[in-house]
Amino acid sequence: MADTTVLLHSTLIDGTGRDPQNDATVVVDGERIVAVAAGASFEPPRDAEVIDCSGLCLMPGLTDAHTHLGIVGTDMSGAAREPAGILALRIAKVIEETLDAGFTTVRDAGGIDGGWAHAVSSGLLRGPRILPSGSMISQTGGHGDWRPRFSDDPPRQTVPGLFAFPELCDSPHAVRRAAREQLRRGATQIKVMASGGAMSPTDELMHSQFTVDELRAAVETAEATGTYVLSHAYAPPAIRNALDAGVTSIEHGNFIDEETAAAIRSHDAWLVPTLATYDLIDRFGEAGGVPETNLRKIRQAKERGNEAVRIAADAGVQIGSGSDLLGPMQPLKTTELTLKAAILGPMAAITSATQHNARLFRMEDRIGTVEAGKWADLIAVRGNPLDDITVLESAENVRLVLKQGQVLKRLDD
Repeated sequence: MADTTVLLHSTLIDGTGRDPQNDATVVVDGERIVAVAAGASFEPPRDAEVIDCSGLCLMPGLTDAHTHLGIVGTDMSGAAREPAGILALRIAKVIEETLDAGFTTVRDAGGIDGGWAHAVSSGLLRGPRILPSGSMISQTGGHGDWRPRFSDDPPRQTVPGLFAFPELCDSPHAVRRAAREQLRRGATQIKVMASGGAMSPTDELMHSQFTVDELRAAVETAEATGTYVLSHAYAPPAIRNALDAGVTSIEHGNFIDEETAAAIRSHDAWLVPTLATYDLIDRFGEAGGVPETNLRKIRQAKERGNEAVRIAADAGVQIGSGSDLLGPMQPLKTTELTLKAAILGPMAAITSATQHNARLFRMEDRIGTVEAGKWADLIAVRGNPLDDITVLESAENVRLVLKQGQVLKRLDD
């Protein structure tokens, strides 16, 4: 296999927000991009692999800041009832489908630990680069407590290397210990629950969960190892608690107001909306067996999601991109870009899932844009997503996927 790959004649959307470049050439040497040019003739090296991208848009690999690769059913605790081998095969299928949809890096927001990231990085499994959070950290009765209301069964237990069930904690000391355990198991950041959630059985979206001291224990633990905390949070009180504790990334945030958006910006924090999960569960959840109480909360969050994104954008908040999909909806992650494009425009939707997420992941020196010196995480798409963002919704339109220069998917027309 040639060390040099030359991609010719594409329309280049480079992830920076600049206008597309026509008849672009991108040269890859090993794992990195070494040259980008547009509208100029280029003589490839004699031993290079040449890929003609005529009629295709070349883009940075997409990223998703809020996946749950290990939640392969809409029953949040269902994984515990499946044979481990079947669960492993189902998770592997989700990971491969995510790559085929054009995602080259994903941040998992709870459900798998570092074992899956290692499987992908070792070449044992085709998949995107995985940044695992390990077990979600929740208070008793919080969004990560999946026990039915009238059950005293013990919480489901983590299977290290396979599935990371939530850790239930009720003091700063317990939170600190749980965060340390996730880092030991390969977490690249820590996930906490600062509010109630739609898919949990016994809380409401507007509930605040964890004290500031408990949240701060997670932040201090993460910062001690050079990483950060992302926090599930819906309403302003929970978001303010998370910000006061030093959380970097607010997930969902559907009920933010102007004051809360200004606070997110002043703390140099991020908002990761997850519009797709509400849209798809609202449409398909009943048929998939999602209980009515959860559908009620999903629709409550959906009603405010678009307005929250508008408020955040108007306030200058840093906006990332996450899908938060579960079960059979997992292959539809790019629906998030379609929904966000309807609010912010297609270019902003694309940059949220490329350059912006790269900065959130603290990987902007390696991924997120098509520039010399970056890793060659690239996709070639049939159709122009700036004209029709929905072309990204079909994995069939993603004709080529490179991750660090390796061709992991190639569909020839």
